Amino acid sequence: MLRRLNDALPGLILGILVYGAVVELVGVWFVTDKLRYTTGLCIGIALACGMAVNMAIVLQDAVDLYNASEHGGVKIAAKSVLRYCVVVLVFFLMMKFNLGSLATAFIGVLGLKVSAYFQPIAHRWYLNRKGRGDVSSDHGDHG
Repeated sequence: MLRRLNDALPGLILGILVYGAVVELVGVWFVTDKLRYTTGLCIGIALACGMAVNMAIVLQDAVDLYNASEHGGVKIAAKSVLRYCVVVLVFFLMMKFNLGSLATAFIGVLGLKVSAYFQPIAHRWYLNRKGRGDVSSDHGDHG
């Protein structure tokens, strides 16, 4: 289902989840309040995954609107701003109801950036491991 939105989306979400697991396994040993650390990180990772899916949907909508008309820019911008408003709202609710650590939630949201930077490297490593290192992502076999 994720691949229908964007070919890179499954790898991006996998990267976010791996990043979250690494941050959890490394960081949980150095904090006193392990529950708040883990809860905040899980909320941040969930937000990062949701943001990745939302970006893929907005990107698909942008392509569709660009092909259909020239007046879709405001709609796309509104959806992008809404994504960040949701993050701010979730952070506010976390703060108001003391739901996990805001710092680790922010670190979890950064998983989107980390995964986006490492996704091409991981994809290249995966293709080399399968013996298809000469296949670019633009001309891969999608059949």
